[in-house]
Amino acid sequence: MSNVIESSILRKVSMALSGIFLIIFLLQHFIINISSVFSEATFNQLSHFMGNNFIVQFIAQPILILGVLFHFVMGFVLNFQNRNARVEKYIKYKGSANASWVSRNMIISGAVVLSFLGLHFYDFWIPEINHKYIEFLPEDPNRYYNELTHKFEDLIKVILYTISFGFLSLHLLHGFSSSFQSLGVNNKYTSTIKLIGKIYAIGIPFGFCFIAIFHYLNN
Repeated sequence: MSNVIESSILRKVSMALSGIFLIIFLLQHFIINISSVFSEATFNQLSHFMGNNFIVQFIAQPILILGVLFHFVMGFVLNFQNRNARVEKYIKYKGSANASWVSRNMIISGAVVLSFLGLHFYDFWIPEINHKYIEFLPEDPNRYYNELTHKFEDLIKVILYTISFGFLSLHLLHGFSSSFQSLGVNNKYTSTIKLIGKIYAIGIPFGFCFIAIFHYLNN
């Protein structure tokens, strides 16, 4: 029994650590992307550095991809485990009385976010890999801004991005504070962490939506 409990705790801690890792990456990704709103040259410089830095490309990027896959696979595993752990079935269960809709449906928001990541990889990551490692096209340090804005010429795609970031916001509203709670951070700083989590969960997805809409309207 103790082994089962330890295994469950280890899964939750691993899930929390991967979640915090992705939260940090998302912030870094946002900082680079928001620069495209203010300065084409700055965005090109940052993107060129990230796209041609050995550590970023061959160490950080594979770790990121593994982190994304691990986080979502572990999410589905924990969801399955939690459902199977409910031995007693209640005739009438008022879920909203015990937990928010967001916390009870993390698997749904997570699945939407995962689908969005598939679209994002198709739009940006695959063309970048094709450009550098398959077709071996000459590197133009000023190409990144035009490639970004070109992706947001399609209104349908902008709408899909906006909806996806809405679900990401819902996912983060519970996931941010939950990650720290799983790591045992449940003390006088809890309320501060929850506040930072809410600001992050609303602000970062809204910022990404703003970037997409801004470039669509300026194309």
